[in-house]
Amino acid sequence: MHFRYLGNSGLKISEIIYGNWLTHGSQVENDTATESVHAALDAGITTFDTADAYANTAAEQVLGDALKGQRRQSLEIFTKVYWPTGPRGHNDTGLSRKHIFESIDGSLGRLGTEYVDLYQAHRYDVETPLEETMQAFADIVRAGKALYIGVSEWNAEQLRAGHALANELGFQLVSNQPQYSMLWRVIEGEVVPASKELGISQIVWSPVAQGVLTGKYKPGAELPAGSRATDEKGGAGAIKNFLTDDVLTAVQNLQPIADEAGLTLAQLAVAWVLQNPNVAGAIVGASRPEQVASNAAAAGVKLDADVLKRIDDVILPVAKTDPSLTTSPPTRVA
Repeated sequence: MHFRYLGNSGLKISEIIYGNWLTHGSQVENDTATESVHAALDAGITTFDTADAYANTAAEQVLGDALKGQRRQSLEIFTKVYWPTGPRGHNDTGLSRKHIFESIDGSLGRLGTEYVDLYQAHRYDVETPLEETMQAFADIVRAGKALYIGVSEWNAEQLRAGHALANELGFQLVSNQPQYSMLWRVIEGEVVPASKELGISQIVWSPVAQGVLTGKYKPGAELPAGSRATDEKGGAGAIKNFLTDDVLTAVQNLQPIADEAGLTLAQLAVAWVLQNPNVAGAIVGASRPEQVASNAAAAGVKLDADVLKRIDDVILPVAKTDPSLTTSPPTRVA
């Protein structure tokens, strides 16, 4: 495993991050989830990403149980706050001081830890003053409940405003967690340049585009039985925009490039996002333990300029690049 610094901080994280969105507490039995977490540890992964909203808090509990007995100082545990949790009451969502303070205590209890290494705003809250949100994060850092603060899917303007307030309040805003893959490049135009300037890293999710970049979805073919694309409760809505014949044909045309590099298509996809120096880590999930080791093999892979150009020639014509697609919800979801 290889490690990178998170933003301008002194915190190192594993290039491959184990994430449990859509799996723990919902799609995957707890025993399998625990086996997958242990496989991640065996592969040298030390960084684990979750959120209170995943499976309505169950994912945090499963991850906490799976990590019991591990040396806490050897792990980096990340979680998030924003989306509705619990009974979805009027204050069970957003980035108000009330919701943040109640959420961090709930997350720590479920994860079985006294602190998280990174606490992230899961989206930008347009209904709460940013000053209130950042003051609450500052107080959580001072209380020792979180070591660093990050965000997810914030645009360049929001990152600049949040970073400025963090500096005023005496804590570090070190990361952003956006969707990023060969097919979804919307952060490259504005978010990445702003982040480089501010000393903020990207922790990217969906580097294999919800599984599309594994090559298992074929143009003109039926969707594989039991795949994410067929599971209305497990991500079918998120993947459907990638399931067009032009996209799927382009993905199939990546196979010779992966073969020559000695990689699977999924490994090529994960290695590709790690070529961006502003990316500190790529979040990968798993429904089976054996998937973890395969994904972890992308750590440390170097793709030369010719390979990167060949990938762009194949995939860039069907990729999304519009910076305006980096958006936060216009109102809270309750």
